[in-house]
Amino acid sequence: MEKFGFVGLPNAGKSSLYNALTGGGALAAPYAFATTDPNIGVAKVFDDRLDALAQMSGSKSVVPASVQFNDIGGLVEGASKGEGLGNKFLAGIREVDAIVFVLRAFRDDDVPGPQDPLEHLRVVEMELTFADLETVERQLDKKRKAAKGDPSLRDEVEAAEAALAHLSEGRPLYHSDLSVEHVELLKPWFLLTNKPVLAIVNIDEDQLGEVETVIAPVQEALGELAPVFGACVQLEAEAAQLPDEDRAEMLDGFGLGEGAVVRFIQAAYHTLGLRTFLTTGEKESRAWTYRVGSTAPQCAGLIHSDLERGFIRAETIRWDALLEIGSWAKARDLGKVRQEGKDYVVEDGDVLEIRFNV
Repeated sequence: MEKFGFVGLPNAGKSSLYNALTGGGALAAPYAFATTDPNIGVAKVFDDRLDALAQMSGSKSVVPASVQFNDIGGLVEGASKGEGLGNKFLAGIREVDAIVFVLRAFRDDDVPGPQDPLEHLRVVEMELTFADLETVERQLDKKRKAAKGDPSLRDEVEAAEAALAHLSEGRPLYHSDLSVEHVELLKPWFLLTNKPVLAIVNIDEDQLGEVETVIAPVQEALGELAPVFGACVQLEAEAAQLPDEDRAEMLDGFGLGEGAVVRFIQAAYHTLGLRTFLTTGEKESRAWTYRVGSTAPQCAGLIHSDLERGFIRAETIRWDALLEIGSWAKARDLGKVRQEGKDYVVEDGDVLEIRFNV
């Protein structure tokens, strides 16, 4: 399962966001280091397509796609040098697949810390960049020496040297012009700023009418690098504790529709190049997570290894076409179900049935 790590200063709202996403009970307290060990939880990826297919099929069970969120704890200025619980928290960030910046914009004089999201962004970017700079400086000489005896390492050394140049200027790697090849070569180095990023700006209820204005400076700072969302995290964390119907009523009462957290989960899912194919039937309707570019046999293997090993063909139809027809059996009778072979690249929203023989 893909892992997202919450990164931000103390009291930015990371634990409240964790609770909003997972319905969990992580301690959210107005003092630094309330979280000393990562809280780890799973959030479902809301998907109206799955619900509609389950209703069509009369499914007894509905299984959504899911992602893992790690509430790592608060970074402070100097974390890259061990300040606060810096070393421990930085190690936690290295283990995730993508970073979620939680940036405070809410105004509350009783909660210590800056209330400017750009100041939050400045500190976390600086600390992650300094940590990466130290990592590259420490390992690069070893790699250079090893490359003298192993020419296959030269491309990796070149990538590390390019990264060093950017980091030395105080720029995180996601702000650099590193090539795709260099980014891939550096993945085994587990550099913090060589990961996809998203950002949530944590606002208060009084700012709900001006969300776009509040998040605009962060959007400008990150450019096209990362989706940026504004959310009243505390409000959505409270809503997450309610039954679905009451939750929807509460969010609708604030004019939030499905809530910013739902949109954020969907964006987080897509940021890592994750997509969904679907299976549906009377017993179960399920959303399956796969990576963009996966073939039908590879997706079949996500259901069960035997399906990939003995793959014959995939029967498939788009989810909306299937809903319009009304049933899988009718779609097959009408000739609307396609027969796809081993080279078929699965598209987001495909409904699959796998034919196999082992």
